Amino acid sequence: METKKVWYVTGASKGLGLALIKKLIHDGYRVAATSRNVSDLDKEIGSNVNFLSLGVDIANETSVRASIEKTLQKFGTIDVVVNNAGYGQLGTLEETSDEEAHENFNVNVFGTLNVIRAVMSHFRQKKSGRIINISSIAGFLGGFPGWGIYNATKFAVAGLTEALAVEAKSHGVTATIVYPGYFKTNFLKQGSLRLAKNRIADYKEARDLEVIHDTQIIGNQPGDPEKAAAAFVTLGESKNPPLHLFLGTDSFNMANGKIETLQQELRTNEALSKSTDFVAQTVA
Repeated sequence: METKKVWYVTGASKGLGLALIKKLIHDGYRVAATSRNVSDLDKEIGSNVNFLSLGVDIANETSVRASIEKTLQKFGTIDVVVNNAGYGQLGTLEETSDEEAHENFNVNVFGTLNVIRAVMSHFRQKKSGRIINISSIAGFLGGFPGWGIYNATKFAVAGLTEALAVEAKSHGVTATIVYPGYFKTNFLKQGSLRLAKNRIADYKEARDLEVIHDTQIIGNQPGDPEKAAAAFVTLGESKNPPLHLFLGTDSFNMANGKIETLQQELRTNEALSKSTDFVAQTVA
């Protein structure tokens, strides 16, 4: 009987990460899960021979490497990595301080890089592995006023994953970017979102979107976290995983809308786009 894969999941104490590790444990997988506070994980999962809870500072490379080593010591291998840890930084670009922007990148982007660097030597040695990096529809479609820094972190996750996919392919390692839409989790609540300290009332579009999130979207998100967890398991077992996966009907439709807009702009501006090429001179 084939042994179930070992999964390593970051940011697993709430939201999609928690839904995923609960599904994995229920299905008999071996799971290492990280959180800033290990007691949060233990409270949610309890004691289980197939579960390893890890208190990790995702932005600290030493802390991340230690968690990978502990996972290998307990389970002997790692098969699937899910980089899910992250948070939303709200505030227009003018409002957001340098410190606030750097911290969001440290967690959302450099935390993901820390995990990739720590696990790739193991994946290269065994010539197999799967990395699933959680971006957001905001990492493909950036037109959300007041979300610019968060958008930028998630675009960065998408960009580095595209590079990873071709860098690691010859080593038997696959990489997938997942772009979730709105799921009924606590992401839009305090603890997963941080507001810029220096607020500027003039930014009406950003303030209006904040009100929409608070009054219309929270509690009415269309995505089911348990179904998302099942989709992740399917992705982890797929023989030919996609590079890009838009998760949720809202994400899928928003992505299609941007693609249609891009295609229209390409057609409209084709002559201007190509006007910058060198033209070979004809010799009489």
